[in-house]
Amino acid sequence: MQLVIVESPAKAKTINKYLGSDYEVLASFGHIRDLPPKDGSVDPDHDFAMLWEVSGDRAKQLKAISDAAKRADNVILATDPDREGEAISWHLLEWLKGKKALPKGGASRVTFNEITKSAVTAAMARPRELDTALIDAYRARRALDYLVGFTLSPVLWRKLPGAKSAGRVQSVALRLIVEREREIEAHDAREYWTVDAQMTAPNSTSFPARLSFFNGKKLDRFDLSNEQQALRAKDAVANGKFTVSAVETKPATRNPYAPFTTSTLQQEAARKLGFTASHTMRVAQGLYEEGRITYMRTDGVQIAGEAITAVREVIAKDYGNGPDVLPDKPRHYATKAKNAQEAHEAIRPTDLFARPSRTPAGDADKLYALIWKRTVASQMASARLERSSIDLLDEARTTGLRATGQVVLSPGFLAVYTETNEDLPSDSDDDEGRRLPRLVQGDRCQVADVAAKQHFTEPPPRFSEASLVKRLEELGIGRPSTYAAILQTLRDRAYVRVEKNRFWAEEKGRLVTAFLERFFEKYVGYDFTADLETRLDDVSAGDLDYLKVLRDFWDDFEPKTKEILELKPSDVTVALDEFLAPMLFPPKADGSDPRLCPTCGNGRLSLKTGKFGAFVACSNYPECRYTRQFAGEGGAQENAGPVLLGSDPETGEPVTLRAGRFGAYVQRGDAEKPPRASIPKDAPVSGPEDLPLALQLLSLPRTVGTHPESGEPITASIGRYGPYLAHAGKYARLTSTAEVFETGMNAAVVKLAEAAAAGPRARGTMAPLREIGAHPASGLMMKLMAGRFGQYITDGTTNATVPKTEDGMTIGLADAAALIDARAAMPSKGKKPVKKPAAKRAAAKKPATKAAPAKAKAPRKKATAKE
Repeated sequence: MQLVIVESPAKAKTINKYLGSDYEVLASFGHIRDLPPKDGSVDPDHDFAMLWEVSGDRAKQLKAISDAAKRADNVILATDPDREGEAISWHLLEWLKGKKALPKGGASRVTFNEITKSAVTAAMARPRELDTALIDAYRARRALDYLVGFTLSPVLWRKLPGAKSAGRVQSVALRLIVEREREIEAHDAREYWTVDAQMTAPNSTSFPARLSFFNGKKLDRFDLSNEQQALRAKDAVANGKFTVSAVETKPATRNPYAPFTTSTLQQEAARKLGFTASHTMRVAQGLYEEGRITYMRTDGVQIAGEAITAVREVIAKDYGNGPDVLPDKPRHYATKAKNAQEAHEAIRPTDLFARPSRTPAGDADKLYALIWKRTVASQMASARLERSSIDLLDEARTTGLRATGQVVLSPGFLAVYTETNEDLPSDSDDDEGRRLPRLVQGDRCQVADVAAKQHFTEPPPRFSEASLVKRLEELGIGRPSTYAAILQTLRDRAYVRVEKNRFWAEEKGRLVTAFLERFFEKYVGYDFTADLETRLDDVSAGDLDYLKVLRDFWDDFEPKTKEILELKPSDVTVALDEFLAPMLFPPKADGSDPRLCPTCGNGRLSLKTGKFGAFVACSNYPECRYTRQFAGEGGAQENAGPVLLGSDPETGEPVTLRAGRFGAYVQRGDAEKPPRASIPKDAPVSGPEDLPLALQLLSLPRTVGTHPESGEPITASIGRYGPYLAHAGKYARLTSTAEVFETGMNAAVVKLAEAAAAGPRARGTMAPLREIGAHPASGLMMKLMAGRFGQYITDGTTNATVPKTEDGMTIGLADAAALIDARAAMPSKGKKPVKKPAAKRAAAKKPATKAAPAKAKAPRKKATAKE
C-alpha cells in the first residue's frame, strides 16, 4: 500500500477517485508546523536556527497519517506545486522522521498542475526528491517575516500607542494606501470649462462635437478657466456656421488579454464580481480541488499545448473558424510583471469543453465562467476598429470643433470577453461605440444645441483591491499568493477600512506609516522591498544561499531597532510632529501661523499621543481643551477649527461642528463641560443648513412617551452600537437615526415587546436581512441576521459569523452553507469539561452506611493451564 498525502480533504477525495485500491489518500489540512509566536523561534546567533512547533489542532489528523505511514510501503507527498506546497511536504517528511514513522520505502514528491486523472496518474509515474531550493526560499521568507514582525512590532507597541504590528510587505502596502490618501488631501481642485455642441450633418444625422480651437489657437485643458470665458466661447459656437475642414479615419486593432494569473484573476474578480482577493482565492481553491481549473497560484501566462488545441476547437465550434474569429496560428504570451517566475501554467479550465452556465448561480460558477471566457478569448482574433475624427471650422476660421468616434468593425475576442477600467475620471470623453456620419471636406453642418460645462480636476482615486494588487505587482512587491493575506491583515489591524470597495487609510494606519517612514525609511522603501523579493526568488532558483540573505538583512536591521528602542516616547512624538508638520499644519492662505490654536488664540498646536492613538492638541491644556483628529477625511482643512452652525434659539449659545479623536461631533456653548453629541454616519452634519439636525442630536435622549403598562418613560437615543429604545432597563434596536426622532408610542411598545420576546442575543434583530435559502444537507432555512457584532447567518440551530471581508447581502447559498458547516464543526468555546479522576482502588476505605453497605470484593478467578 502507498500512502498519498495532500493538503485538503476535498483534494484527497478527488484524487482518491483516480487512484486504485493500492493507494490510501489522506489530508494534512495545510501546514502541520509553524514558528511559535514567541521570542526565540528564530535564533540569529546560531545561523538563524528555527524552532518549529506542531499545530495543536492537527493531532487527530497526524495520528491518522502516522498510523497509515507505519503500514504503508512508501509515502508520496502530493501537496501543491509551489513553494508553500513544497514546504508542507518538507514539514511532513521531517515530522515523520522524528516520529520514526517513515516506511522503509521512504518518501517521494509528486506535483501536478491540475487534478485530472491523466495529470495525477502521469505525476505518480514521475516521482522526484524534495526541491531544496524551494524549501530554503520558504525558510528565508518565513524567517524574515518573523524577524520583522517580532522585532519591529514591540518597537511600535512601546513607542506608538495604539499600533498593533508591522510586516515586511504589509507595511509597504499600507504605505501605498496612505500616500494615496495624502495625494487626495493635497489635491487642489482646478476649475476648467468645456463647450459641447450637438451638430446636424447635411443628411440630418446628429452627432456631438467639442470646442477645440478658439480665438485662432488650439485650446488646452485650462484655457477656459472661468464661466465668463466659457460663455464667450459658447456664443461664438452658437453663432458660427461650420464647415468640415478635415476628416481622418484610421484603422485600429485591440489584442486579447493573456490568460489569468493569480493577481489578474483577483483584479478582474474584484471588478466584475465584487469579490475580495481572499474570497477569490477561496473559491478558486475549491474549483482546483474539484478538478475544474488548473492551479490557482501562478504568475505564468502560458498554457499547455494540448489546452491551446482544445481552446481553438471550442472557438471553431462555438464562434466560427473565420480569420476574424480564429487566427491562423496559436497565440503565445509572456508576462511583463516584475520578478515573475512563470513556473506554472496560467489559470485555465481543465476541460475547455465544460462550458459555463449561461446563468451561473453560485460564486464558484461565476468565477469559473470568468476563467473560461478569459481563456477562450486569449486565443481569438484581435478586434478590428475604426477610429474617426472630424474637424469643423467657422467662416472666420477662428473657432473650431472636433468630433471623435470609434466603431467596432469586427469584434474578434470582444465577442467573448472585455476588461473594464474602474479608475476612469468622471469627465473622460469615452467615444467607444460612437459612429460618426459619413462627411467629406466642405460639408456644412448646423449647430443644433450648445452648452458650456464646468469641471474640476479630480484627485487620483483611492485604491481598490484590484488596483492595489496591480500596483504591488508592478513594483515587484510580494508574491501573487500573498496578496490576499496582506490585504486581510491591513483590515484586521484596523489600519484601513473599506468603503464602496475602496481602501481608506485610518488614523492608526497613517501614524504607523509616518513612524516607519521617519525611523525605518529603508525598510518601507519600494525599491528595497522589491530587491529583497528578487533575492528571495534567486534563492528559489538555487542561485543564492538563503542564510546570506538573512545575514545581510539582520546585520543592518537589528542595530536600527536597538537605536530606536533607546528613544523616549516623547522624543518619538516630537520627531513625528516635525516629520508630519507639512501635512498637519500646512501654510494658510492668509499667511497666519498654522500652529496657532483657533480656540484660545495664543496656544500652539502640536502632535500628541495617548492611550487611543495620536491627536493634535493645544499647548495651553488644560485651560484650553482644543483637540482635533490626527488625520481624517478633509485632512488639513480641519485646521480652520470649529465651524459655527448657528445659535440655539432657546439658550442663545453657539452651536459648533468640531473634529475630535473619535470623529466629528457637535457642541453647544463653550463651558468647561459643554453638551456634545457625536454625528452618526447616516445623518451627516456639514454646515449651517444642518443646524436643526445638530440641535436634535444635542437634545437626546428623546422621551417618546409613557409605557401604558409600567407607567415608566420610553426614551430614544443613539449609543455606542447605534440608535435604540430604552424602557425600564430593557432595550430595542432601531435601524436608523431618523427612527430616533420619528418613532411613535405604538411602534415603540411593539419594538420593545418583540425585543423582549426574542431574548438578549436577538434583541432588535427579529426580522432577517434576507432569506438565503435551504441548507443543501439539513434543509433548514438559512437567514442573514444583523447582530451586535455584525452580520451572521443562522439556520435556527447554528449561528455563523459573516467574515468582515464579505457582504452577507451578496453571499451565495453554497458559501452560506459552508460557513454554517464550518461553525458547527468547531469545538465549543465554553470551558473544557473537567476530567474526573479515575476511581481509586482504595475507594473501599470509605465507611459503609446502612443505606449503602460496602460491597464485598469478589475473589479473582485463577487462570487454568487450558486458558
